[in-house]
Amino acid sequence: MGSSKGAIAIGLVVVVSGFAYWFVSGEGGSSLQQNAKLKAAEIVGQAARQRISDSAAGLEGTHGASVDLIKRPIEVRKITDDIYMATGVGNVNMITTPEGNVLFDTGLVIQAADQRKALRAEASEGPVTHVIISHSHADHVGGIKVWLDEGVEVIAHRELTEELRYLAELAPFQHERNRRLFPWLPEERPDLGFLDWTDIEPDVLVDADRDYTFEVGGKRFEVLNTPGAEGADNICLWLPEERILFSGDFFGPQFPQFPNVVTLRGEKVRKPIEYIRSLDRIIELRPAMIVPSHFNPTVGEEEIMASLVRTRDAVQYVHDETIAAMNAGKTVYQAMQEIQLPPHLDLPQNHGRVSWAVKTIWEYYGTWFHWDSTTELYPVPARDVYADVAEMTGVDTLLERARRYQNESDPVRALHLVEMALAGDPGNSDALTIRLEALTQLQSDAEEGLKNDYEIFWLEHRIEKTEEELGLSRSKG
Repeated sequence: MGSSKGAIAIGLVVVVSGFAYWFVSGEGGSSLQQNAKLKAAEIVGQAARQRISDSAAGLEGTHGASVDLIKRPIEVRKITDDIYMATGVGNVNMITTPEGNVLFDTGLVIQAADQRKALRAEASEGPVTHVIISHSHADHVGGIKVWLDEGVEVIAHRELTEELRYLAELAPFQHERNRRLFPWLPEERPDLGFLDWTDIEPDVLVDADRDYTFEVGGKRFEVLNTPGAEGADNICLWLPEERILFSGDFFGPQFPQFPNVVTLRGEKVRKPIEYIRSLDRIIELRPAMIVPSHFNPTVGEEEIMASLVRTRDAVQYVHDETIAAMNAGKTVYQAMQEIQLPPHLDLPQNHGRVSWAVKTIWEYYGTWFHWDSTTELYPVPARDVYADVAEMTGVDTLLERARRYQNESDPVRALHLVEMALAGDPGNSDALTIRLEALTQLQSDAEEGLKNDYEIFWLEHRIEKTEEELGLSRSKG
């Protein structure tokens, strides 16, 4: 109920603010119009951030990047004499020059107005000449409307429009999934009104046949085509004189880490070989500093090069081992079990997991039909006959075996049998108790092991649902 009220409140703020903005735009000049738009954006952002802050209040930073980012304050940090970073969920990076400023990424819509105000106060009040969008995710492109003053040139990948299209069309589907992985989100998607970014039209398009180079205030900017990281529309910004790379999410939210070939919430698959080629291109540049759109810069050519090469080689290794497993006739699940990074290629897996990458690469090349069972071809999943299995074997027999698996620390097999038992006897307290124990064990293993954000929050969601079904109360914080 609280989440619904929060979403409704945010929606009302957007509607009122949007009305005020359009009213002013019809009565005054462009300056008055822009001020009204920015004020409305501040109101929207403050209301939404308060709602999220309340929801995240009981969550500690034990789940890695996602919790850390949602609690990151908005403040301006000076990176070099002419580079400033407005922190937040997504960083807004400003490169200042005597003739105007260049922006790389625009952050999350609910933080953008305050990030703009902070950058203008602490970095530069000069005009923004170019806005570069690294890719289509909301924490990178979401704040663009607050920066679109007259004369601003927007630079993005040619695929940005297509990525925004499919993400917008799947917004209800993805919001429902995101709520399971990021529990501070409202139950309903707010209507963002005039702040909606999905209709932006870039002025300059970058693709495989065209990088884009320009100069402002005597400084050279090179916008690079680097797809395959966070999507087909990924670009990076290179400052050749300083050897500084603005990476967006090219490496994910942290550097280095094993990448997400596809997200758990569900998006298009990122092409693994395309990403390896993009990594090769970045390696050739030999960056001295990487400025990301999440967290803090990495400085030092030696450290950066070692991490770049290890990331490239790790992705190549998982790709090649998956191909070898397919050619050897192994199933996707055998490949997931067997393929692991060797010690010299070890990378954090709190964002992307090797086993998930194996499955994604297998299905990217071999499609959804695994050739394991004829039933894969038809819209009748195995769970449709779980109740039959429970009826024939008996729920107690299934739970006896599930209990044995759980006692042997084999929670996944226990969960399979519990699902069959619950199909035969929904609400069976013994089955729910075993499910709760299995999920709790998996959560503990995840927190002590790879610490993958998505896995941990999914398990958290399933644990809470199971506790609700058991009638248990839970205290957070």
